[in-house]
Amino acid sequence: MKGNLLWIAVAALAMAGCNQAESPAQVQEDVADARADAQRDIADAQADAQERMAEERTDAESEWGQQPGEDLGENAGEAAADSSYKVAVAQAEATHRIAMEKCEGLSGDAQADCKERADNELERAKRDAEMRRDGAG
Repeated sequence: MKGNLLWIAVAALAMAGCNQAESPAQVQEDVADARADAQRDIADAQADAQERMAEERTDAESEWGQQPGEDLGENAGEAAADSSYKVAVAQAEATHRIAMEKCEGLSGDAQADCKERADNELERAKRDAEMRRDGAG
């Protein structure tokens, strides 16, 4: 019986730490860190996209004898769509991380609701990016 009470007490203490608000200063610091990480991640995704498009151009020029400025055709269109998708997902994930850090300034149900909204927005943004990539959006 005492063992069960101990586990109940431990569980209650653990749950008490859930959904507690961080201090405004900590939230501000975490949001600033998340923004900096987001800028790096988006810049990396954009650089990768530009690199992939340059590779597609080089491949098309060498394999098919296309000249600079000519349309690269279907492969380039797919590469551009995939690159745009990856940048959009990087932006959505960055926005999500920032939103989640902001949610840490709330407590209880407000924090849980905030995190749920952020998760839902991330999923919506990813679906939208997929639809644009696949030509349905």
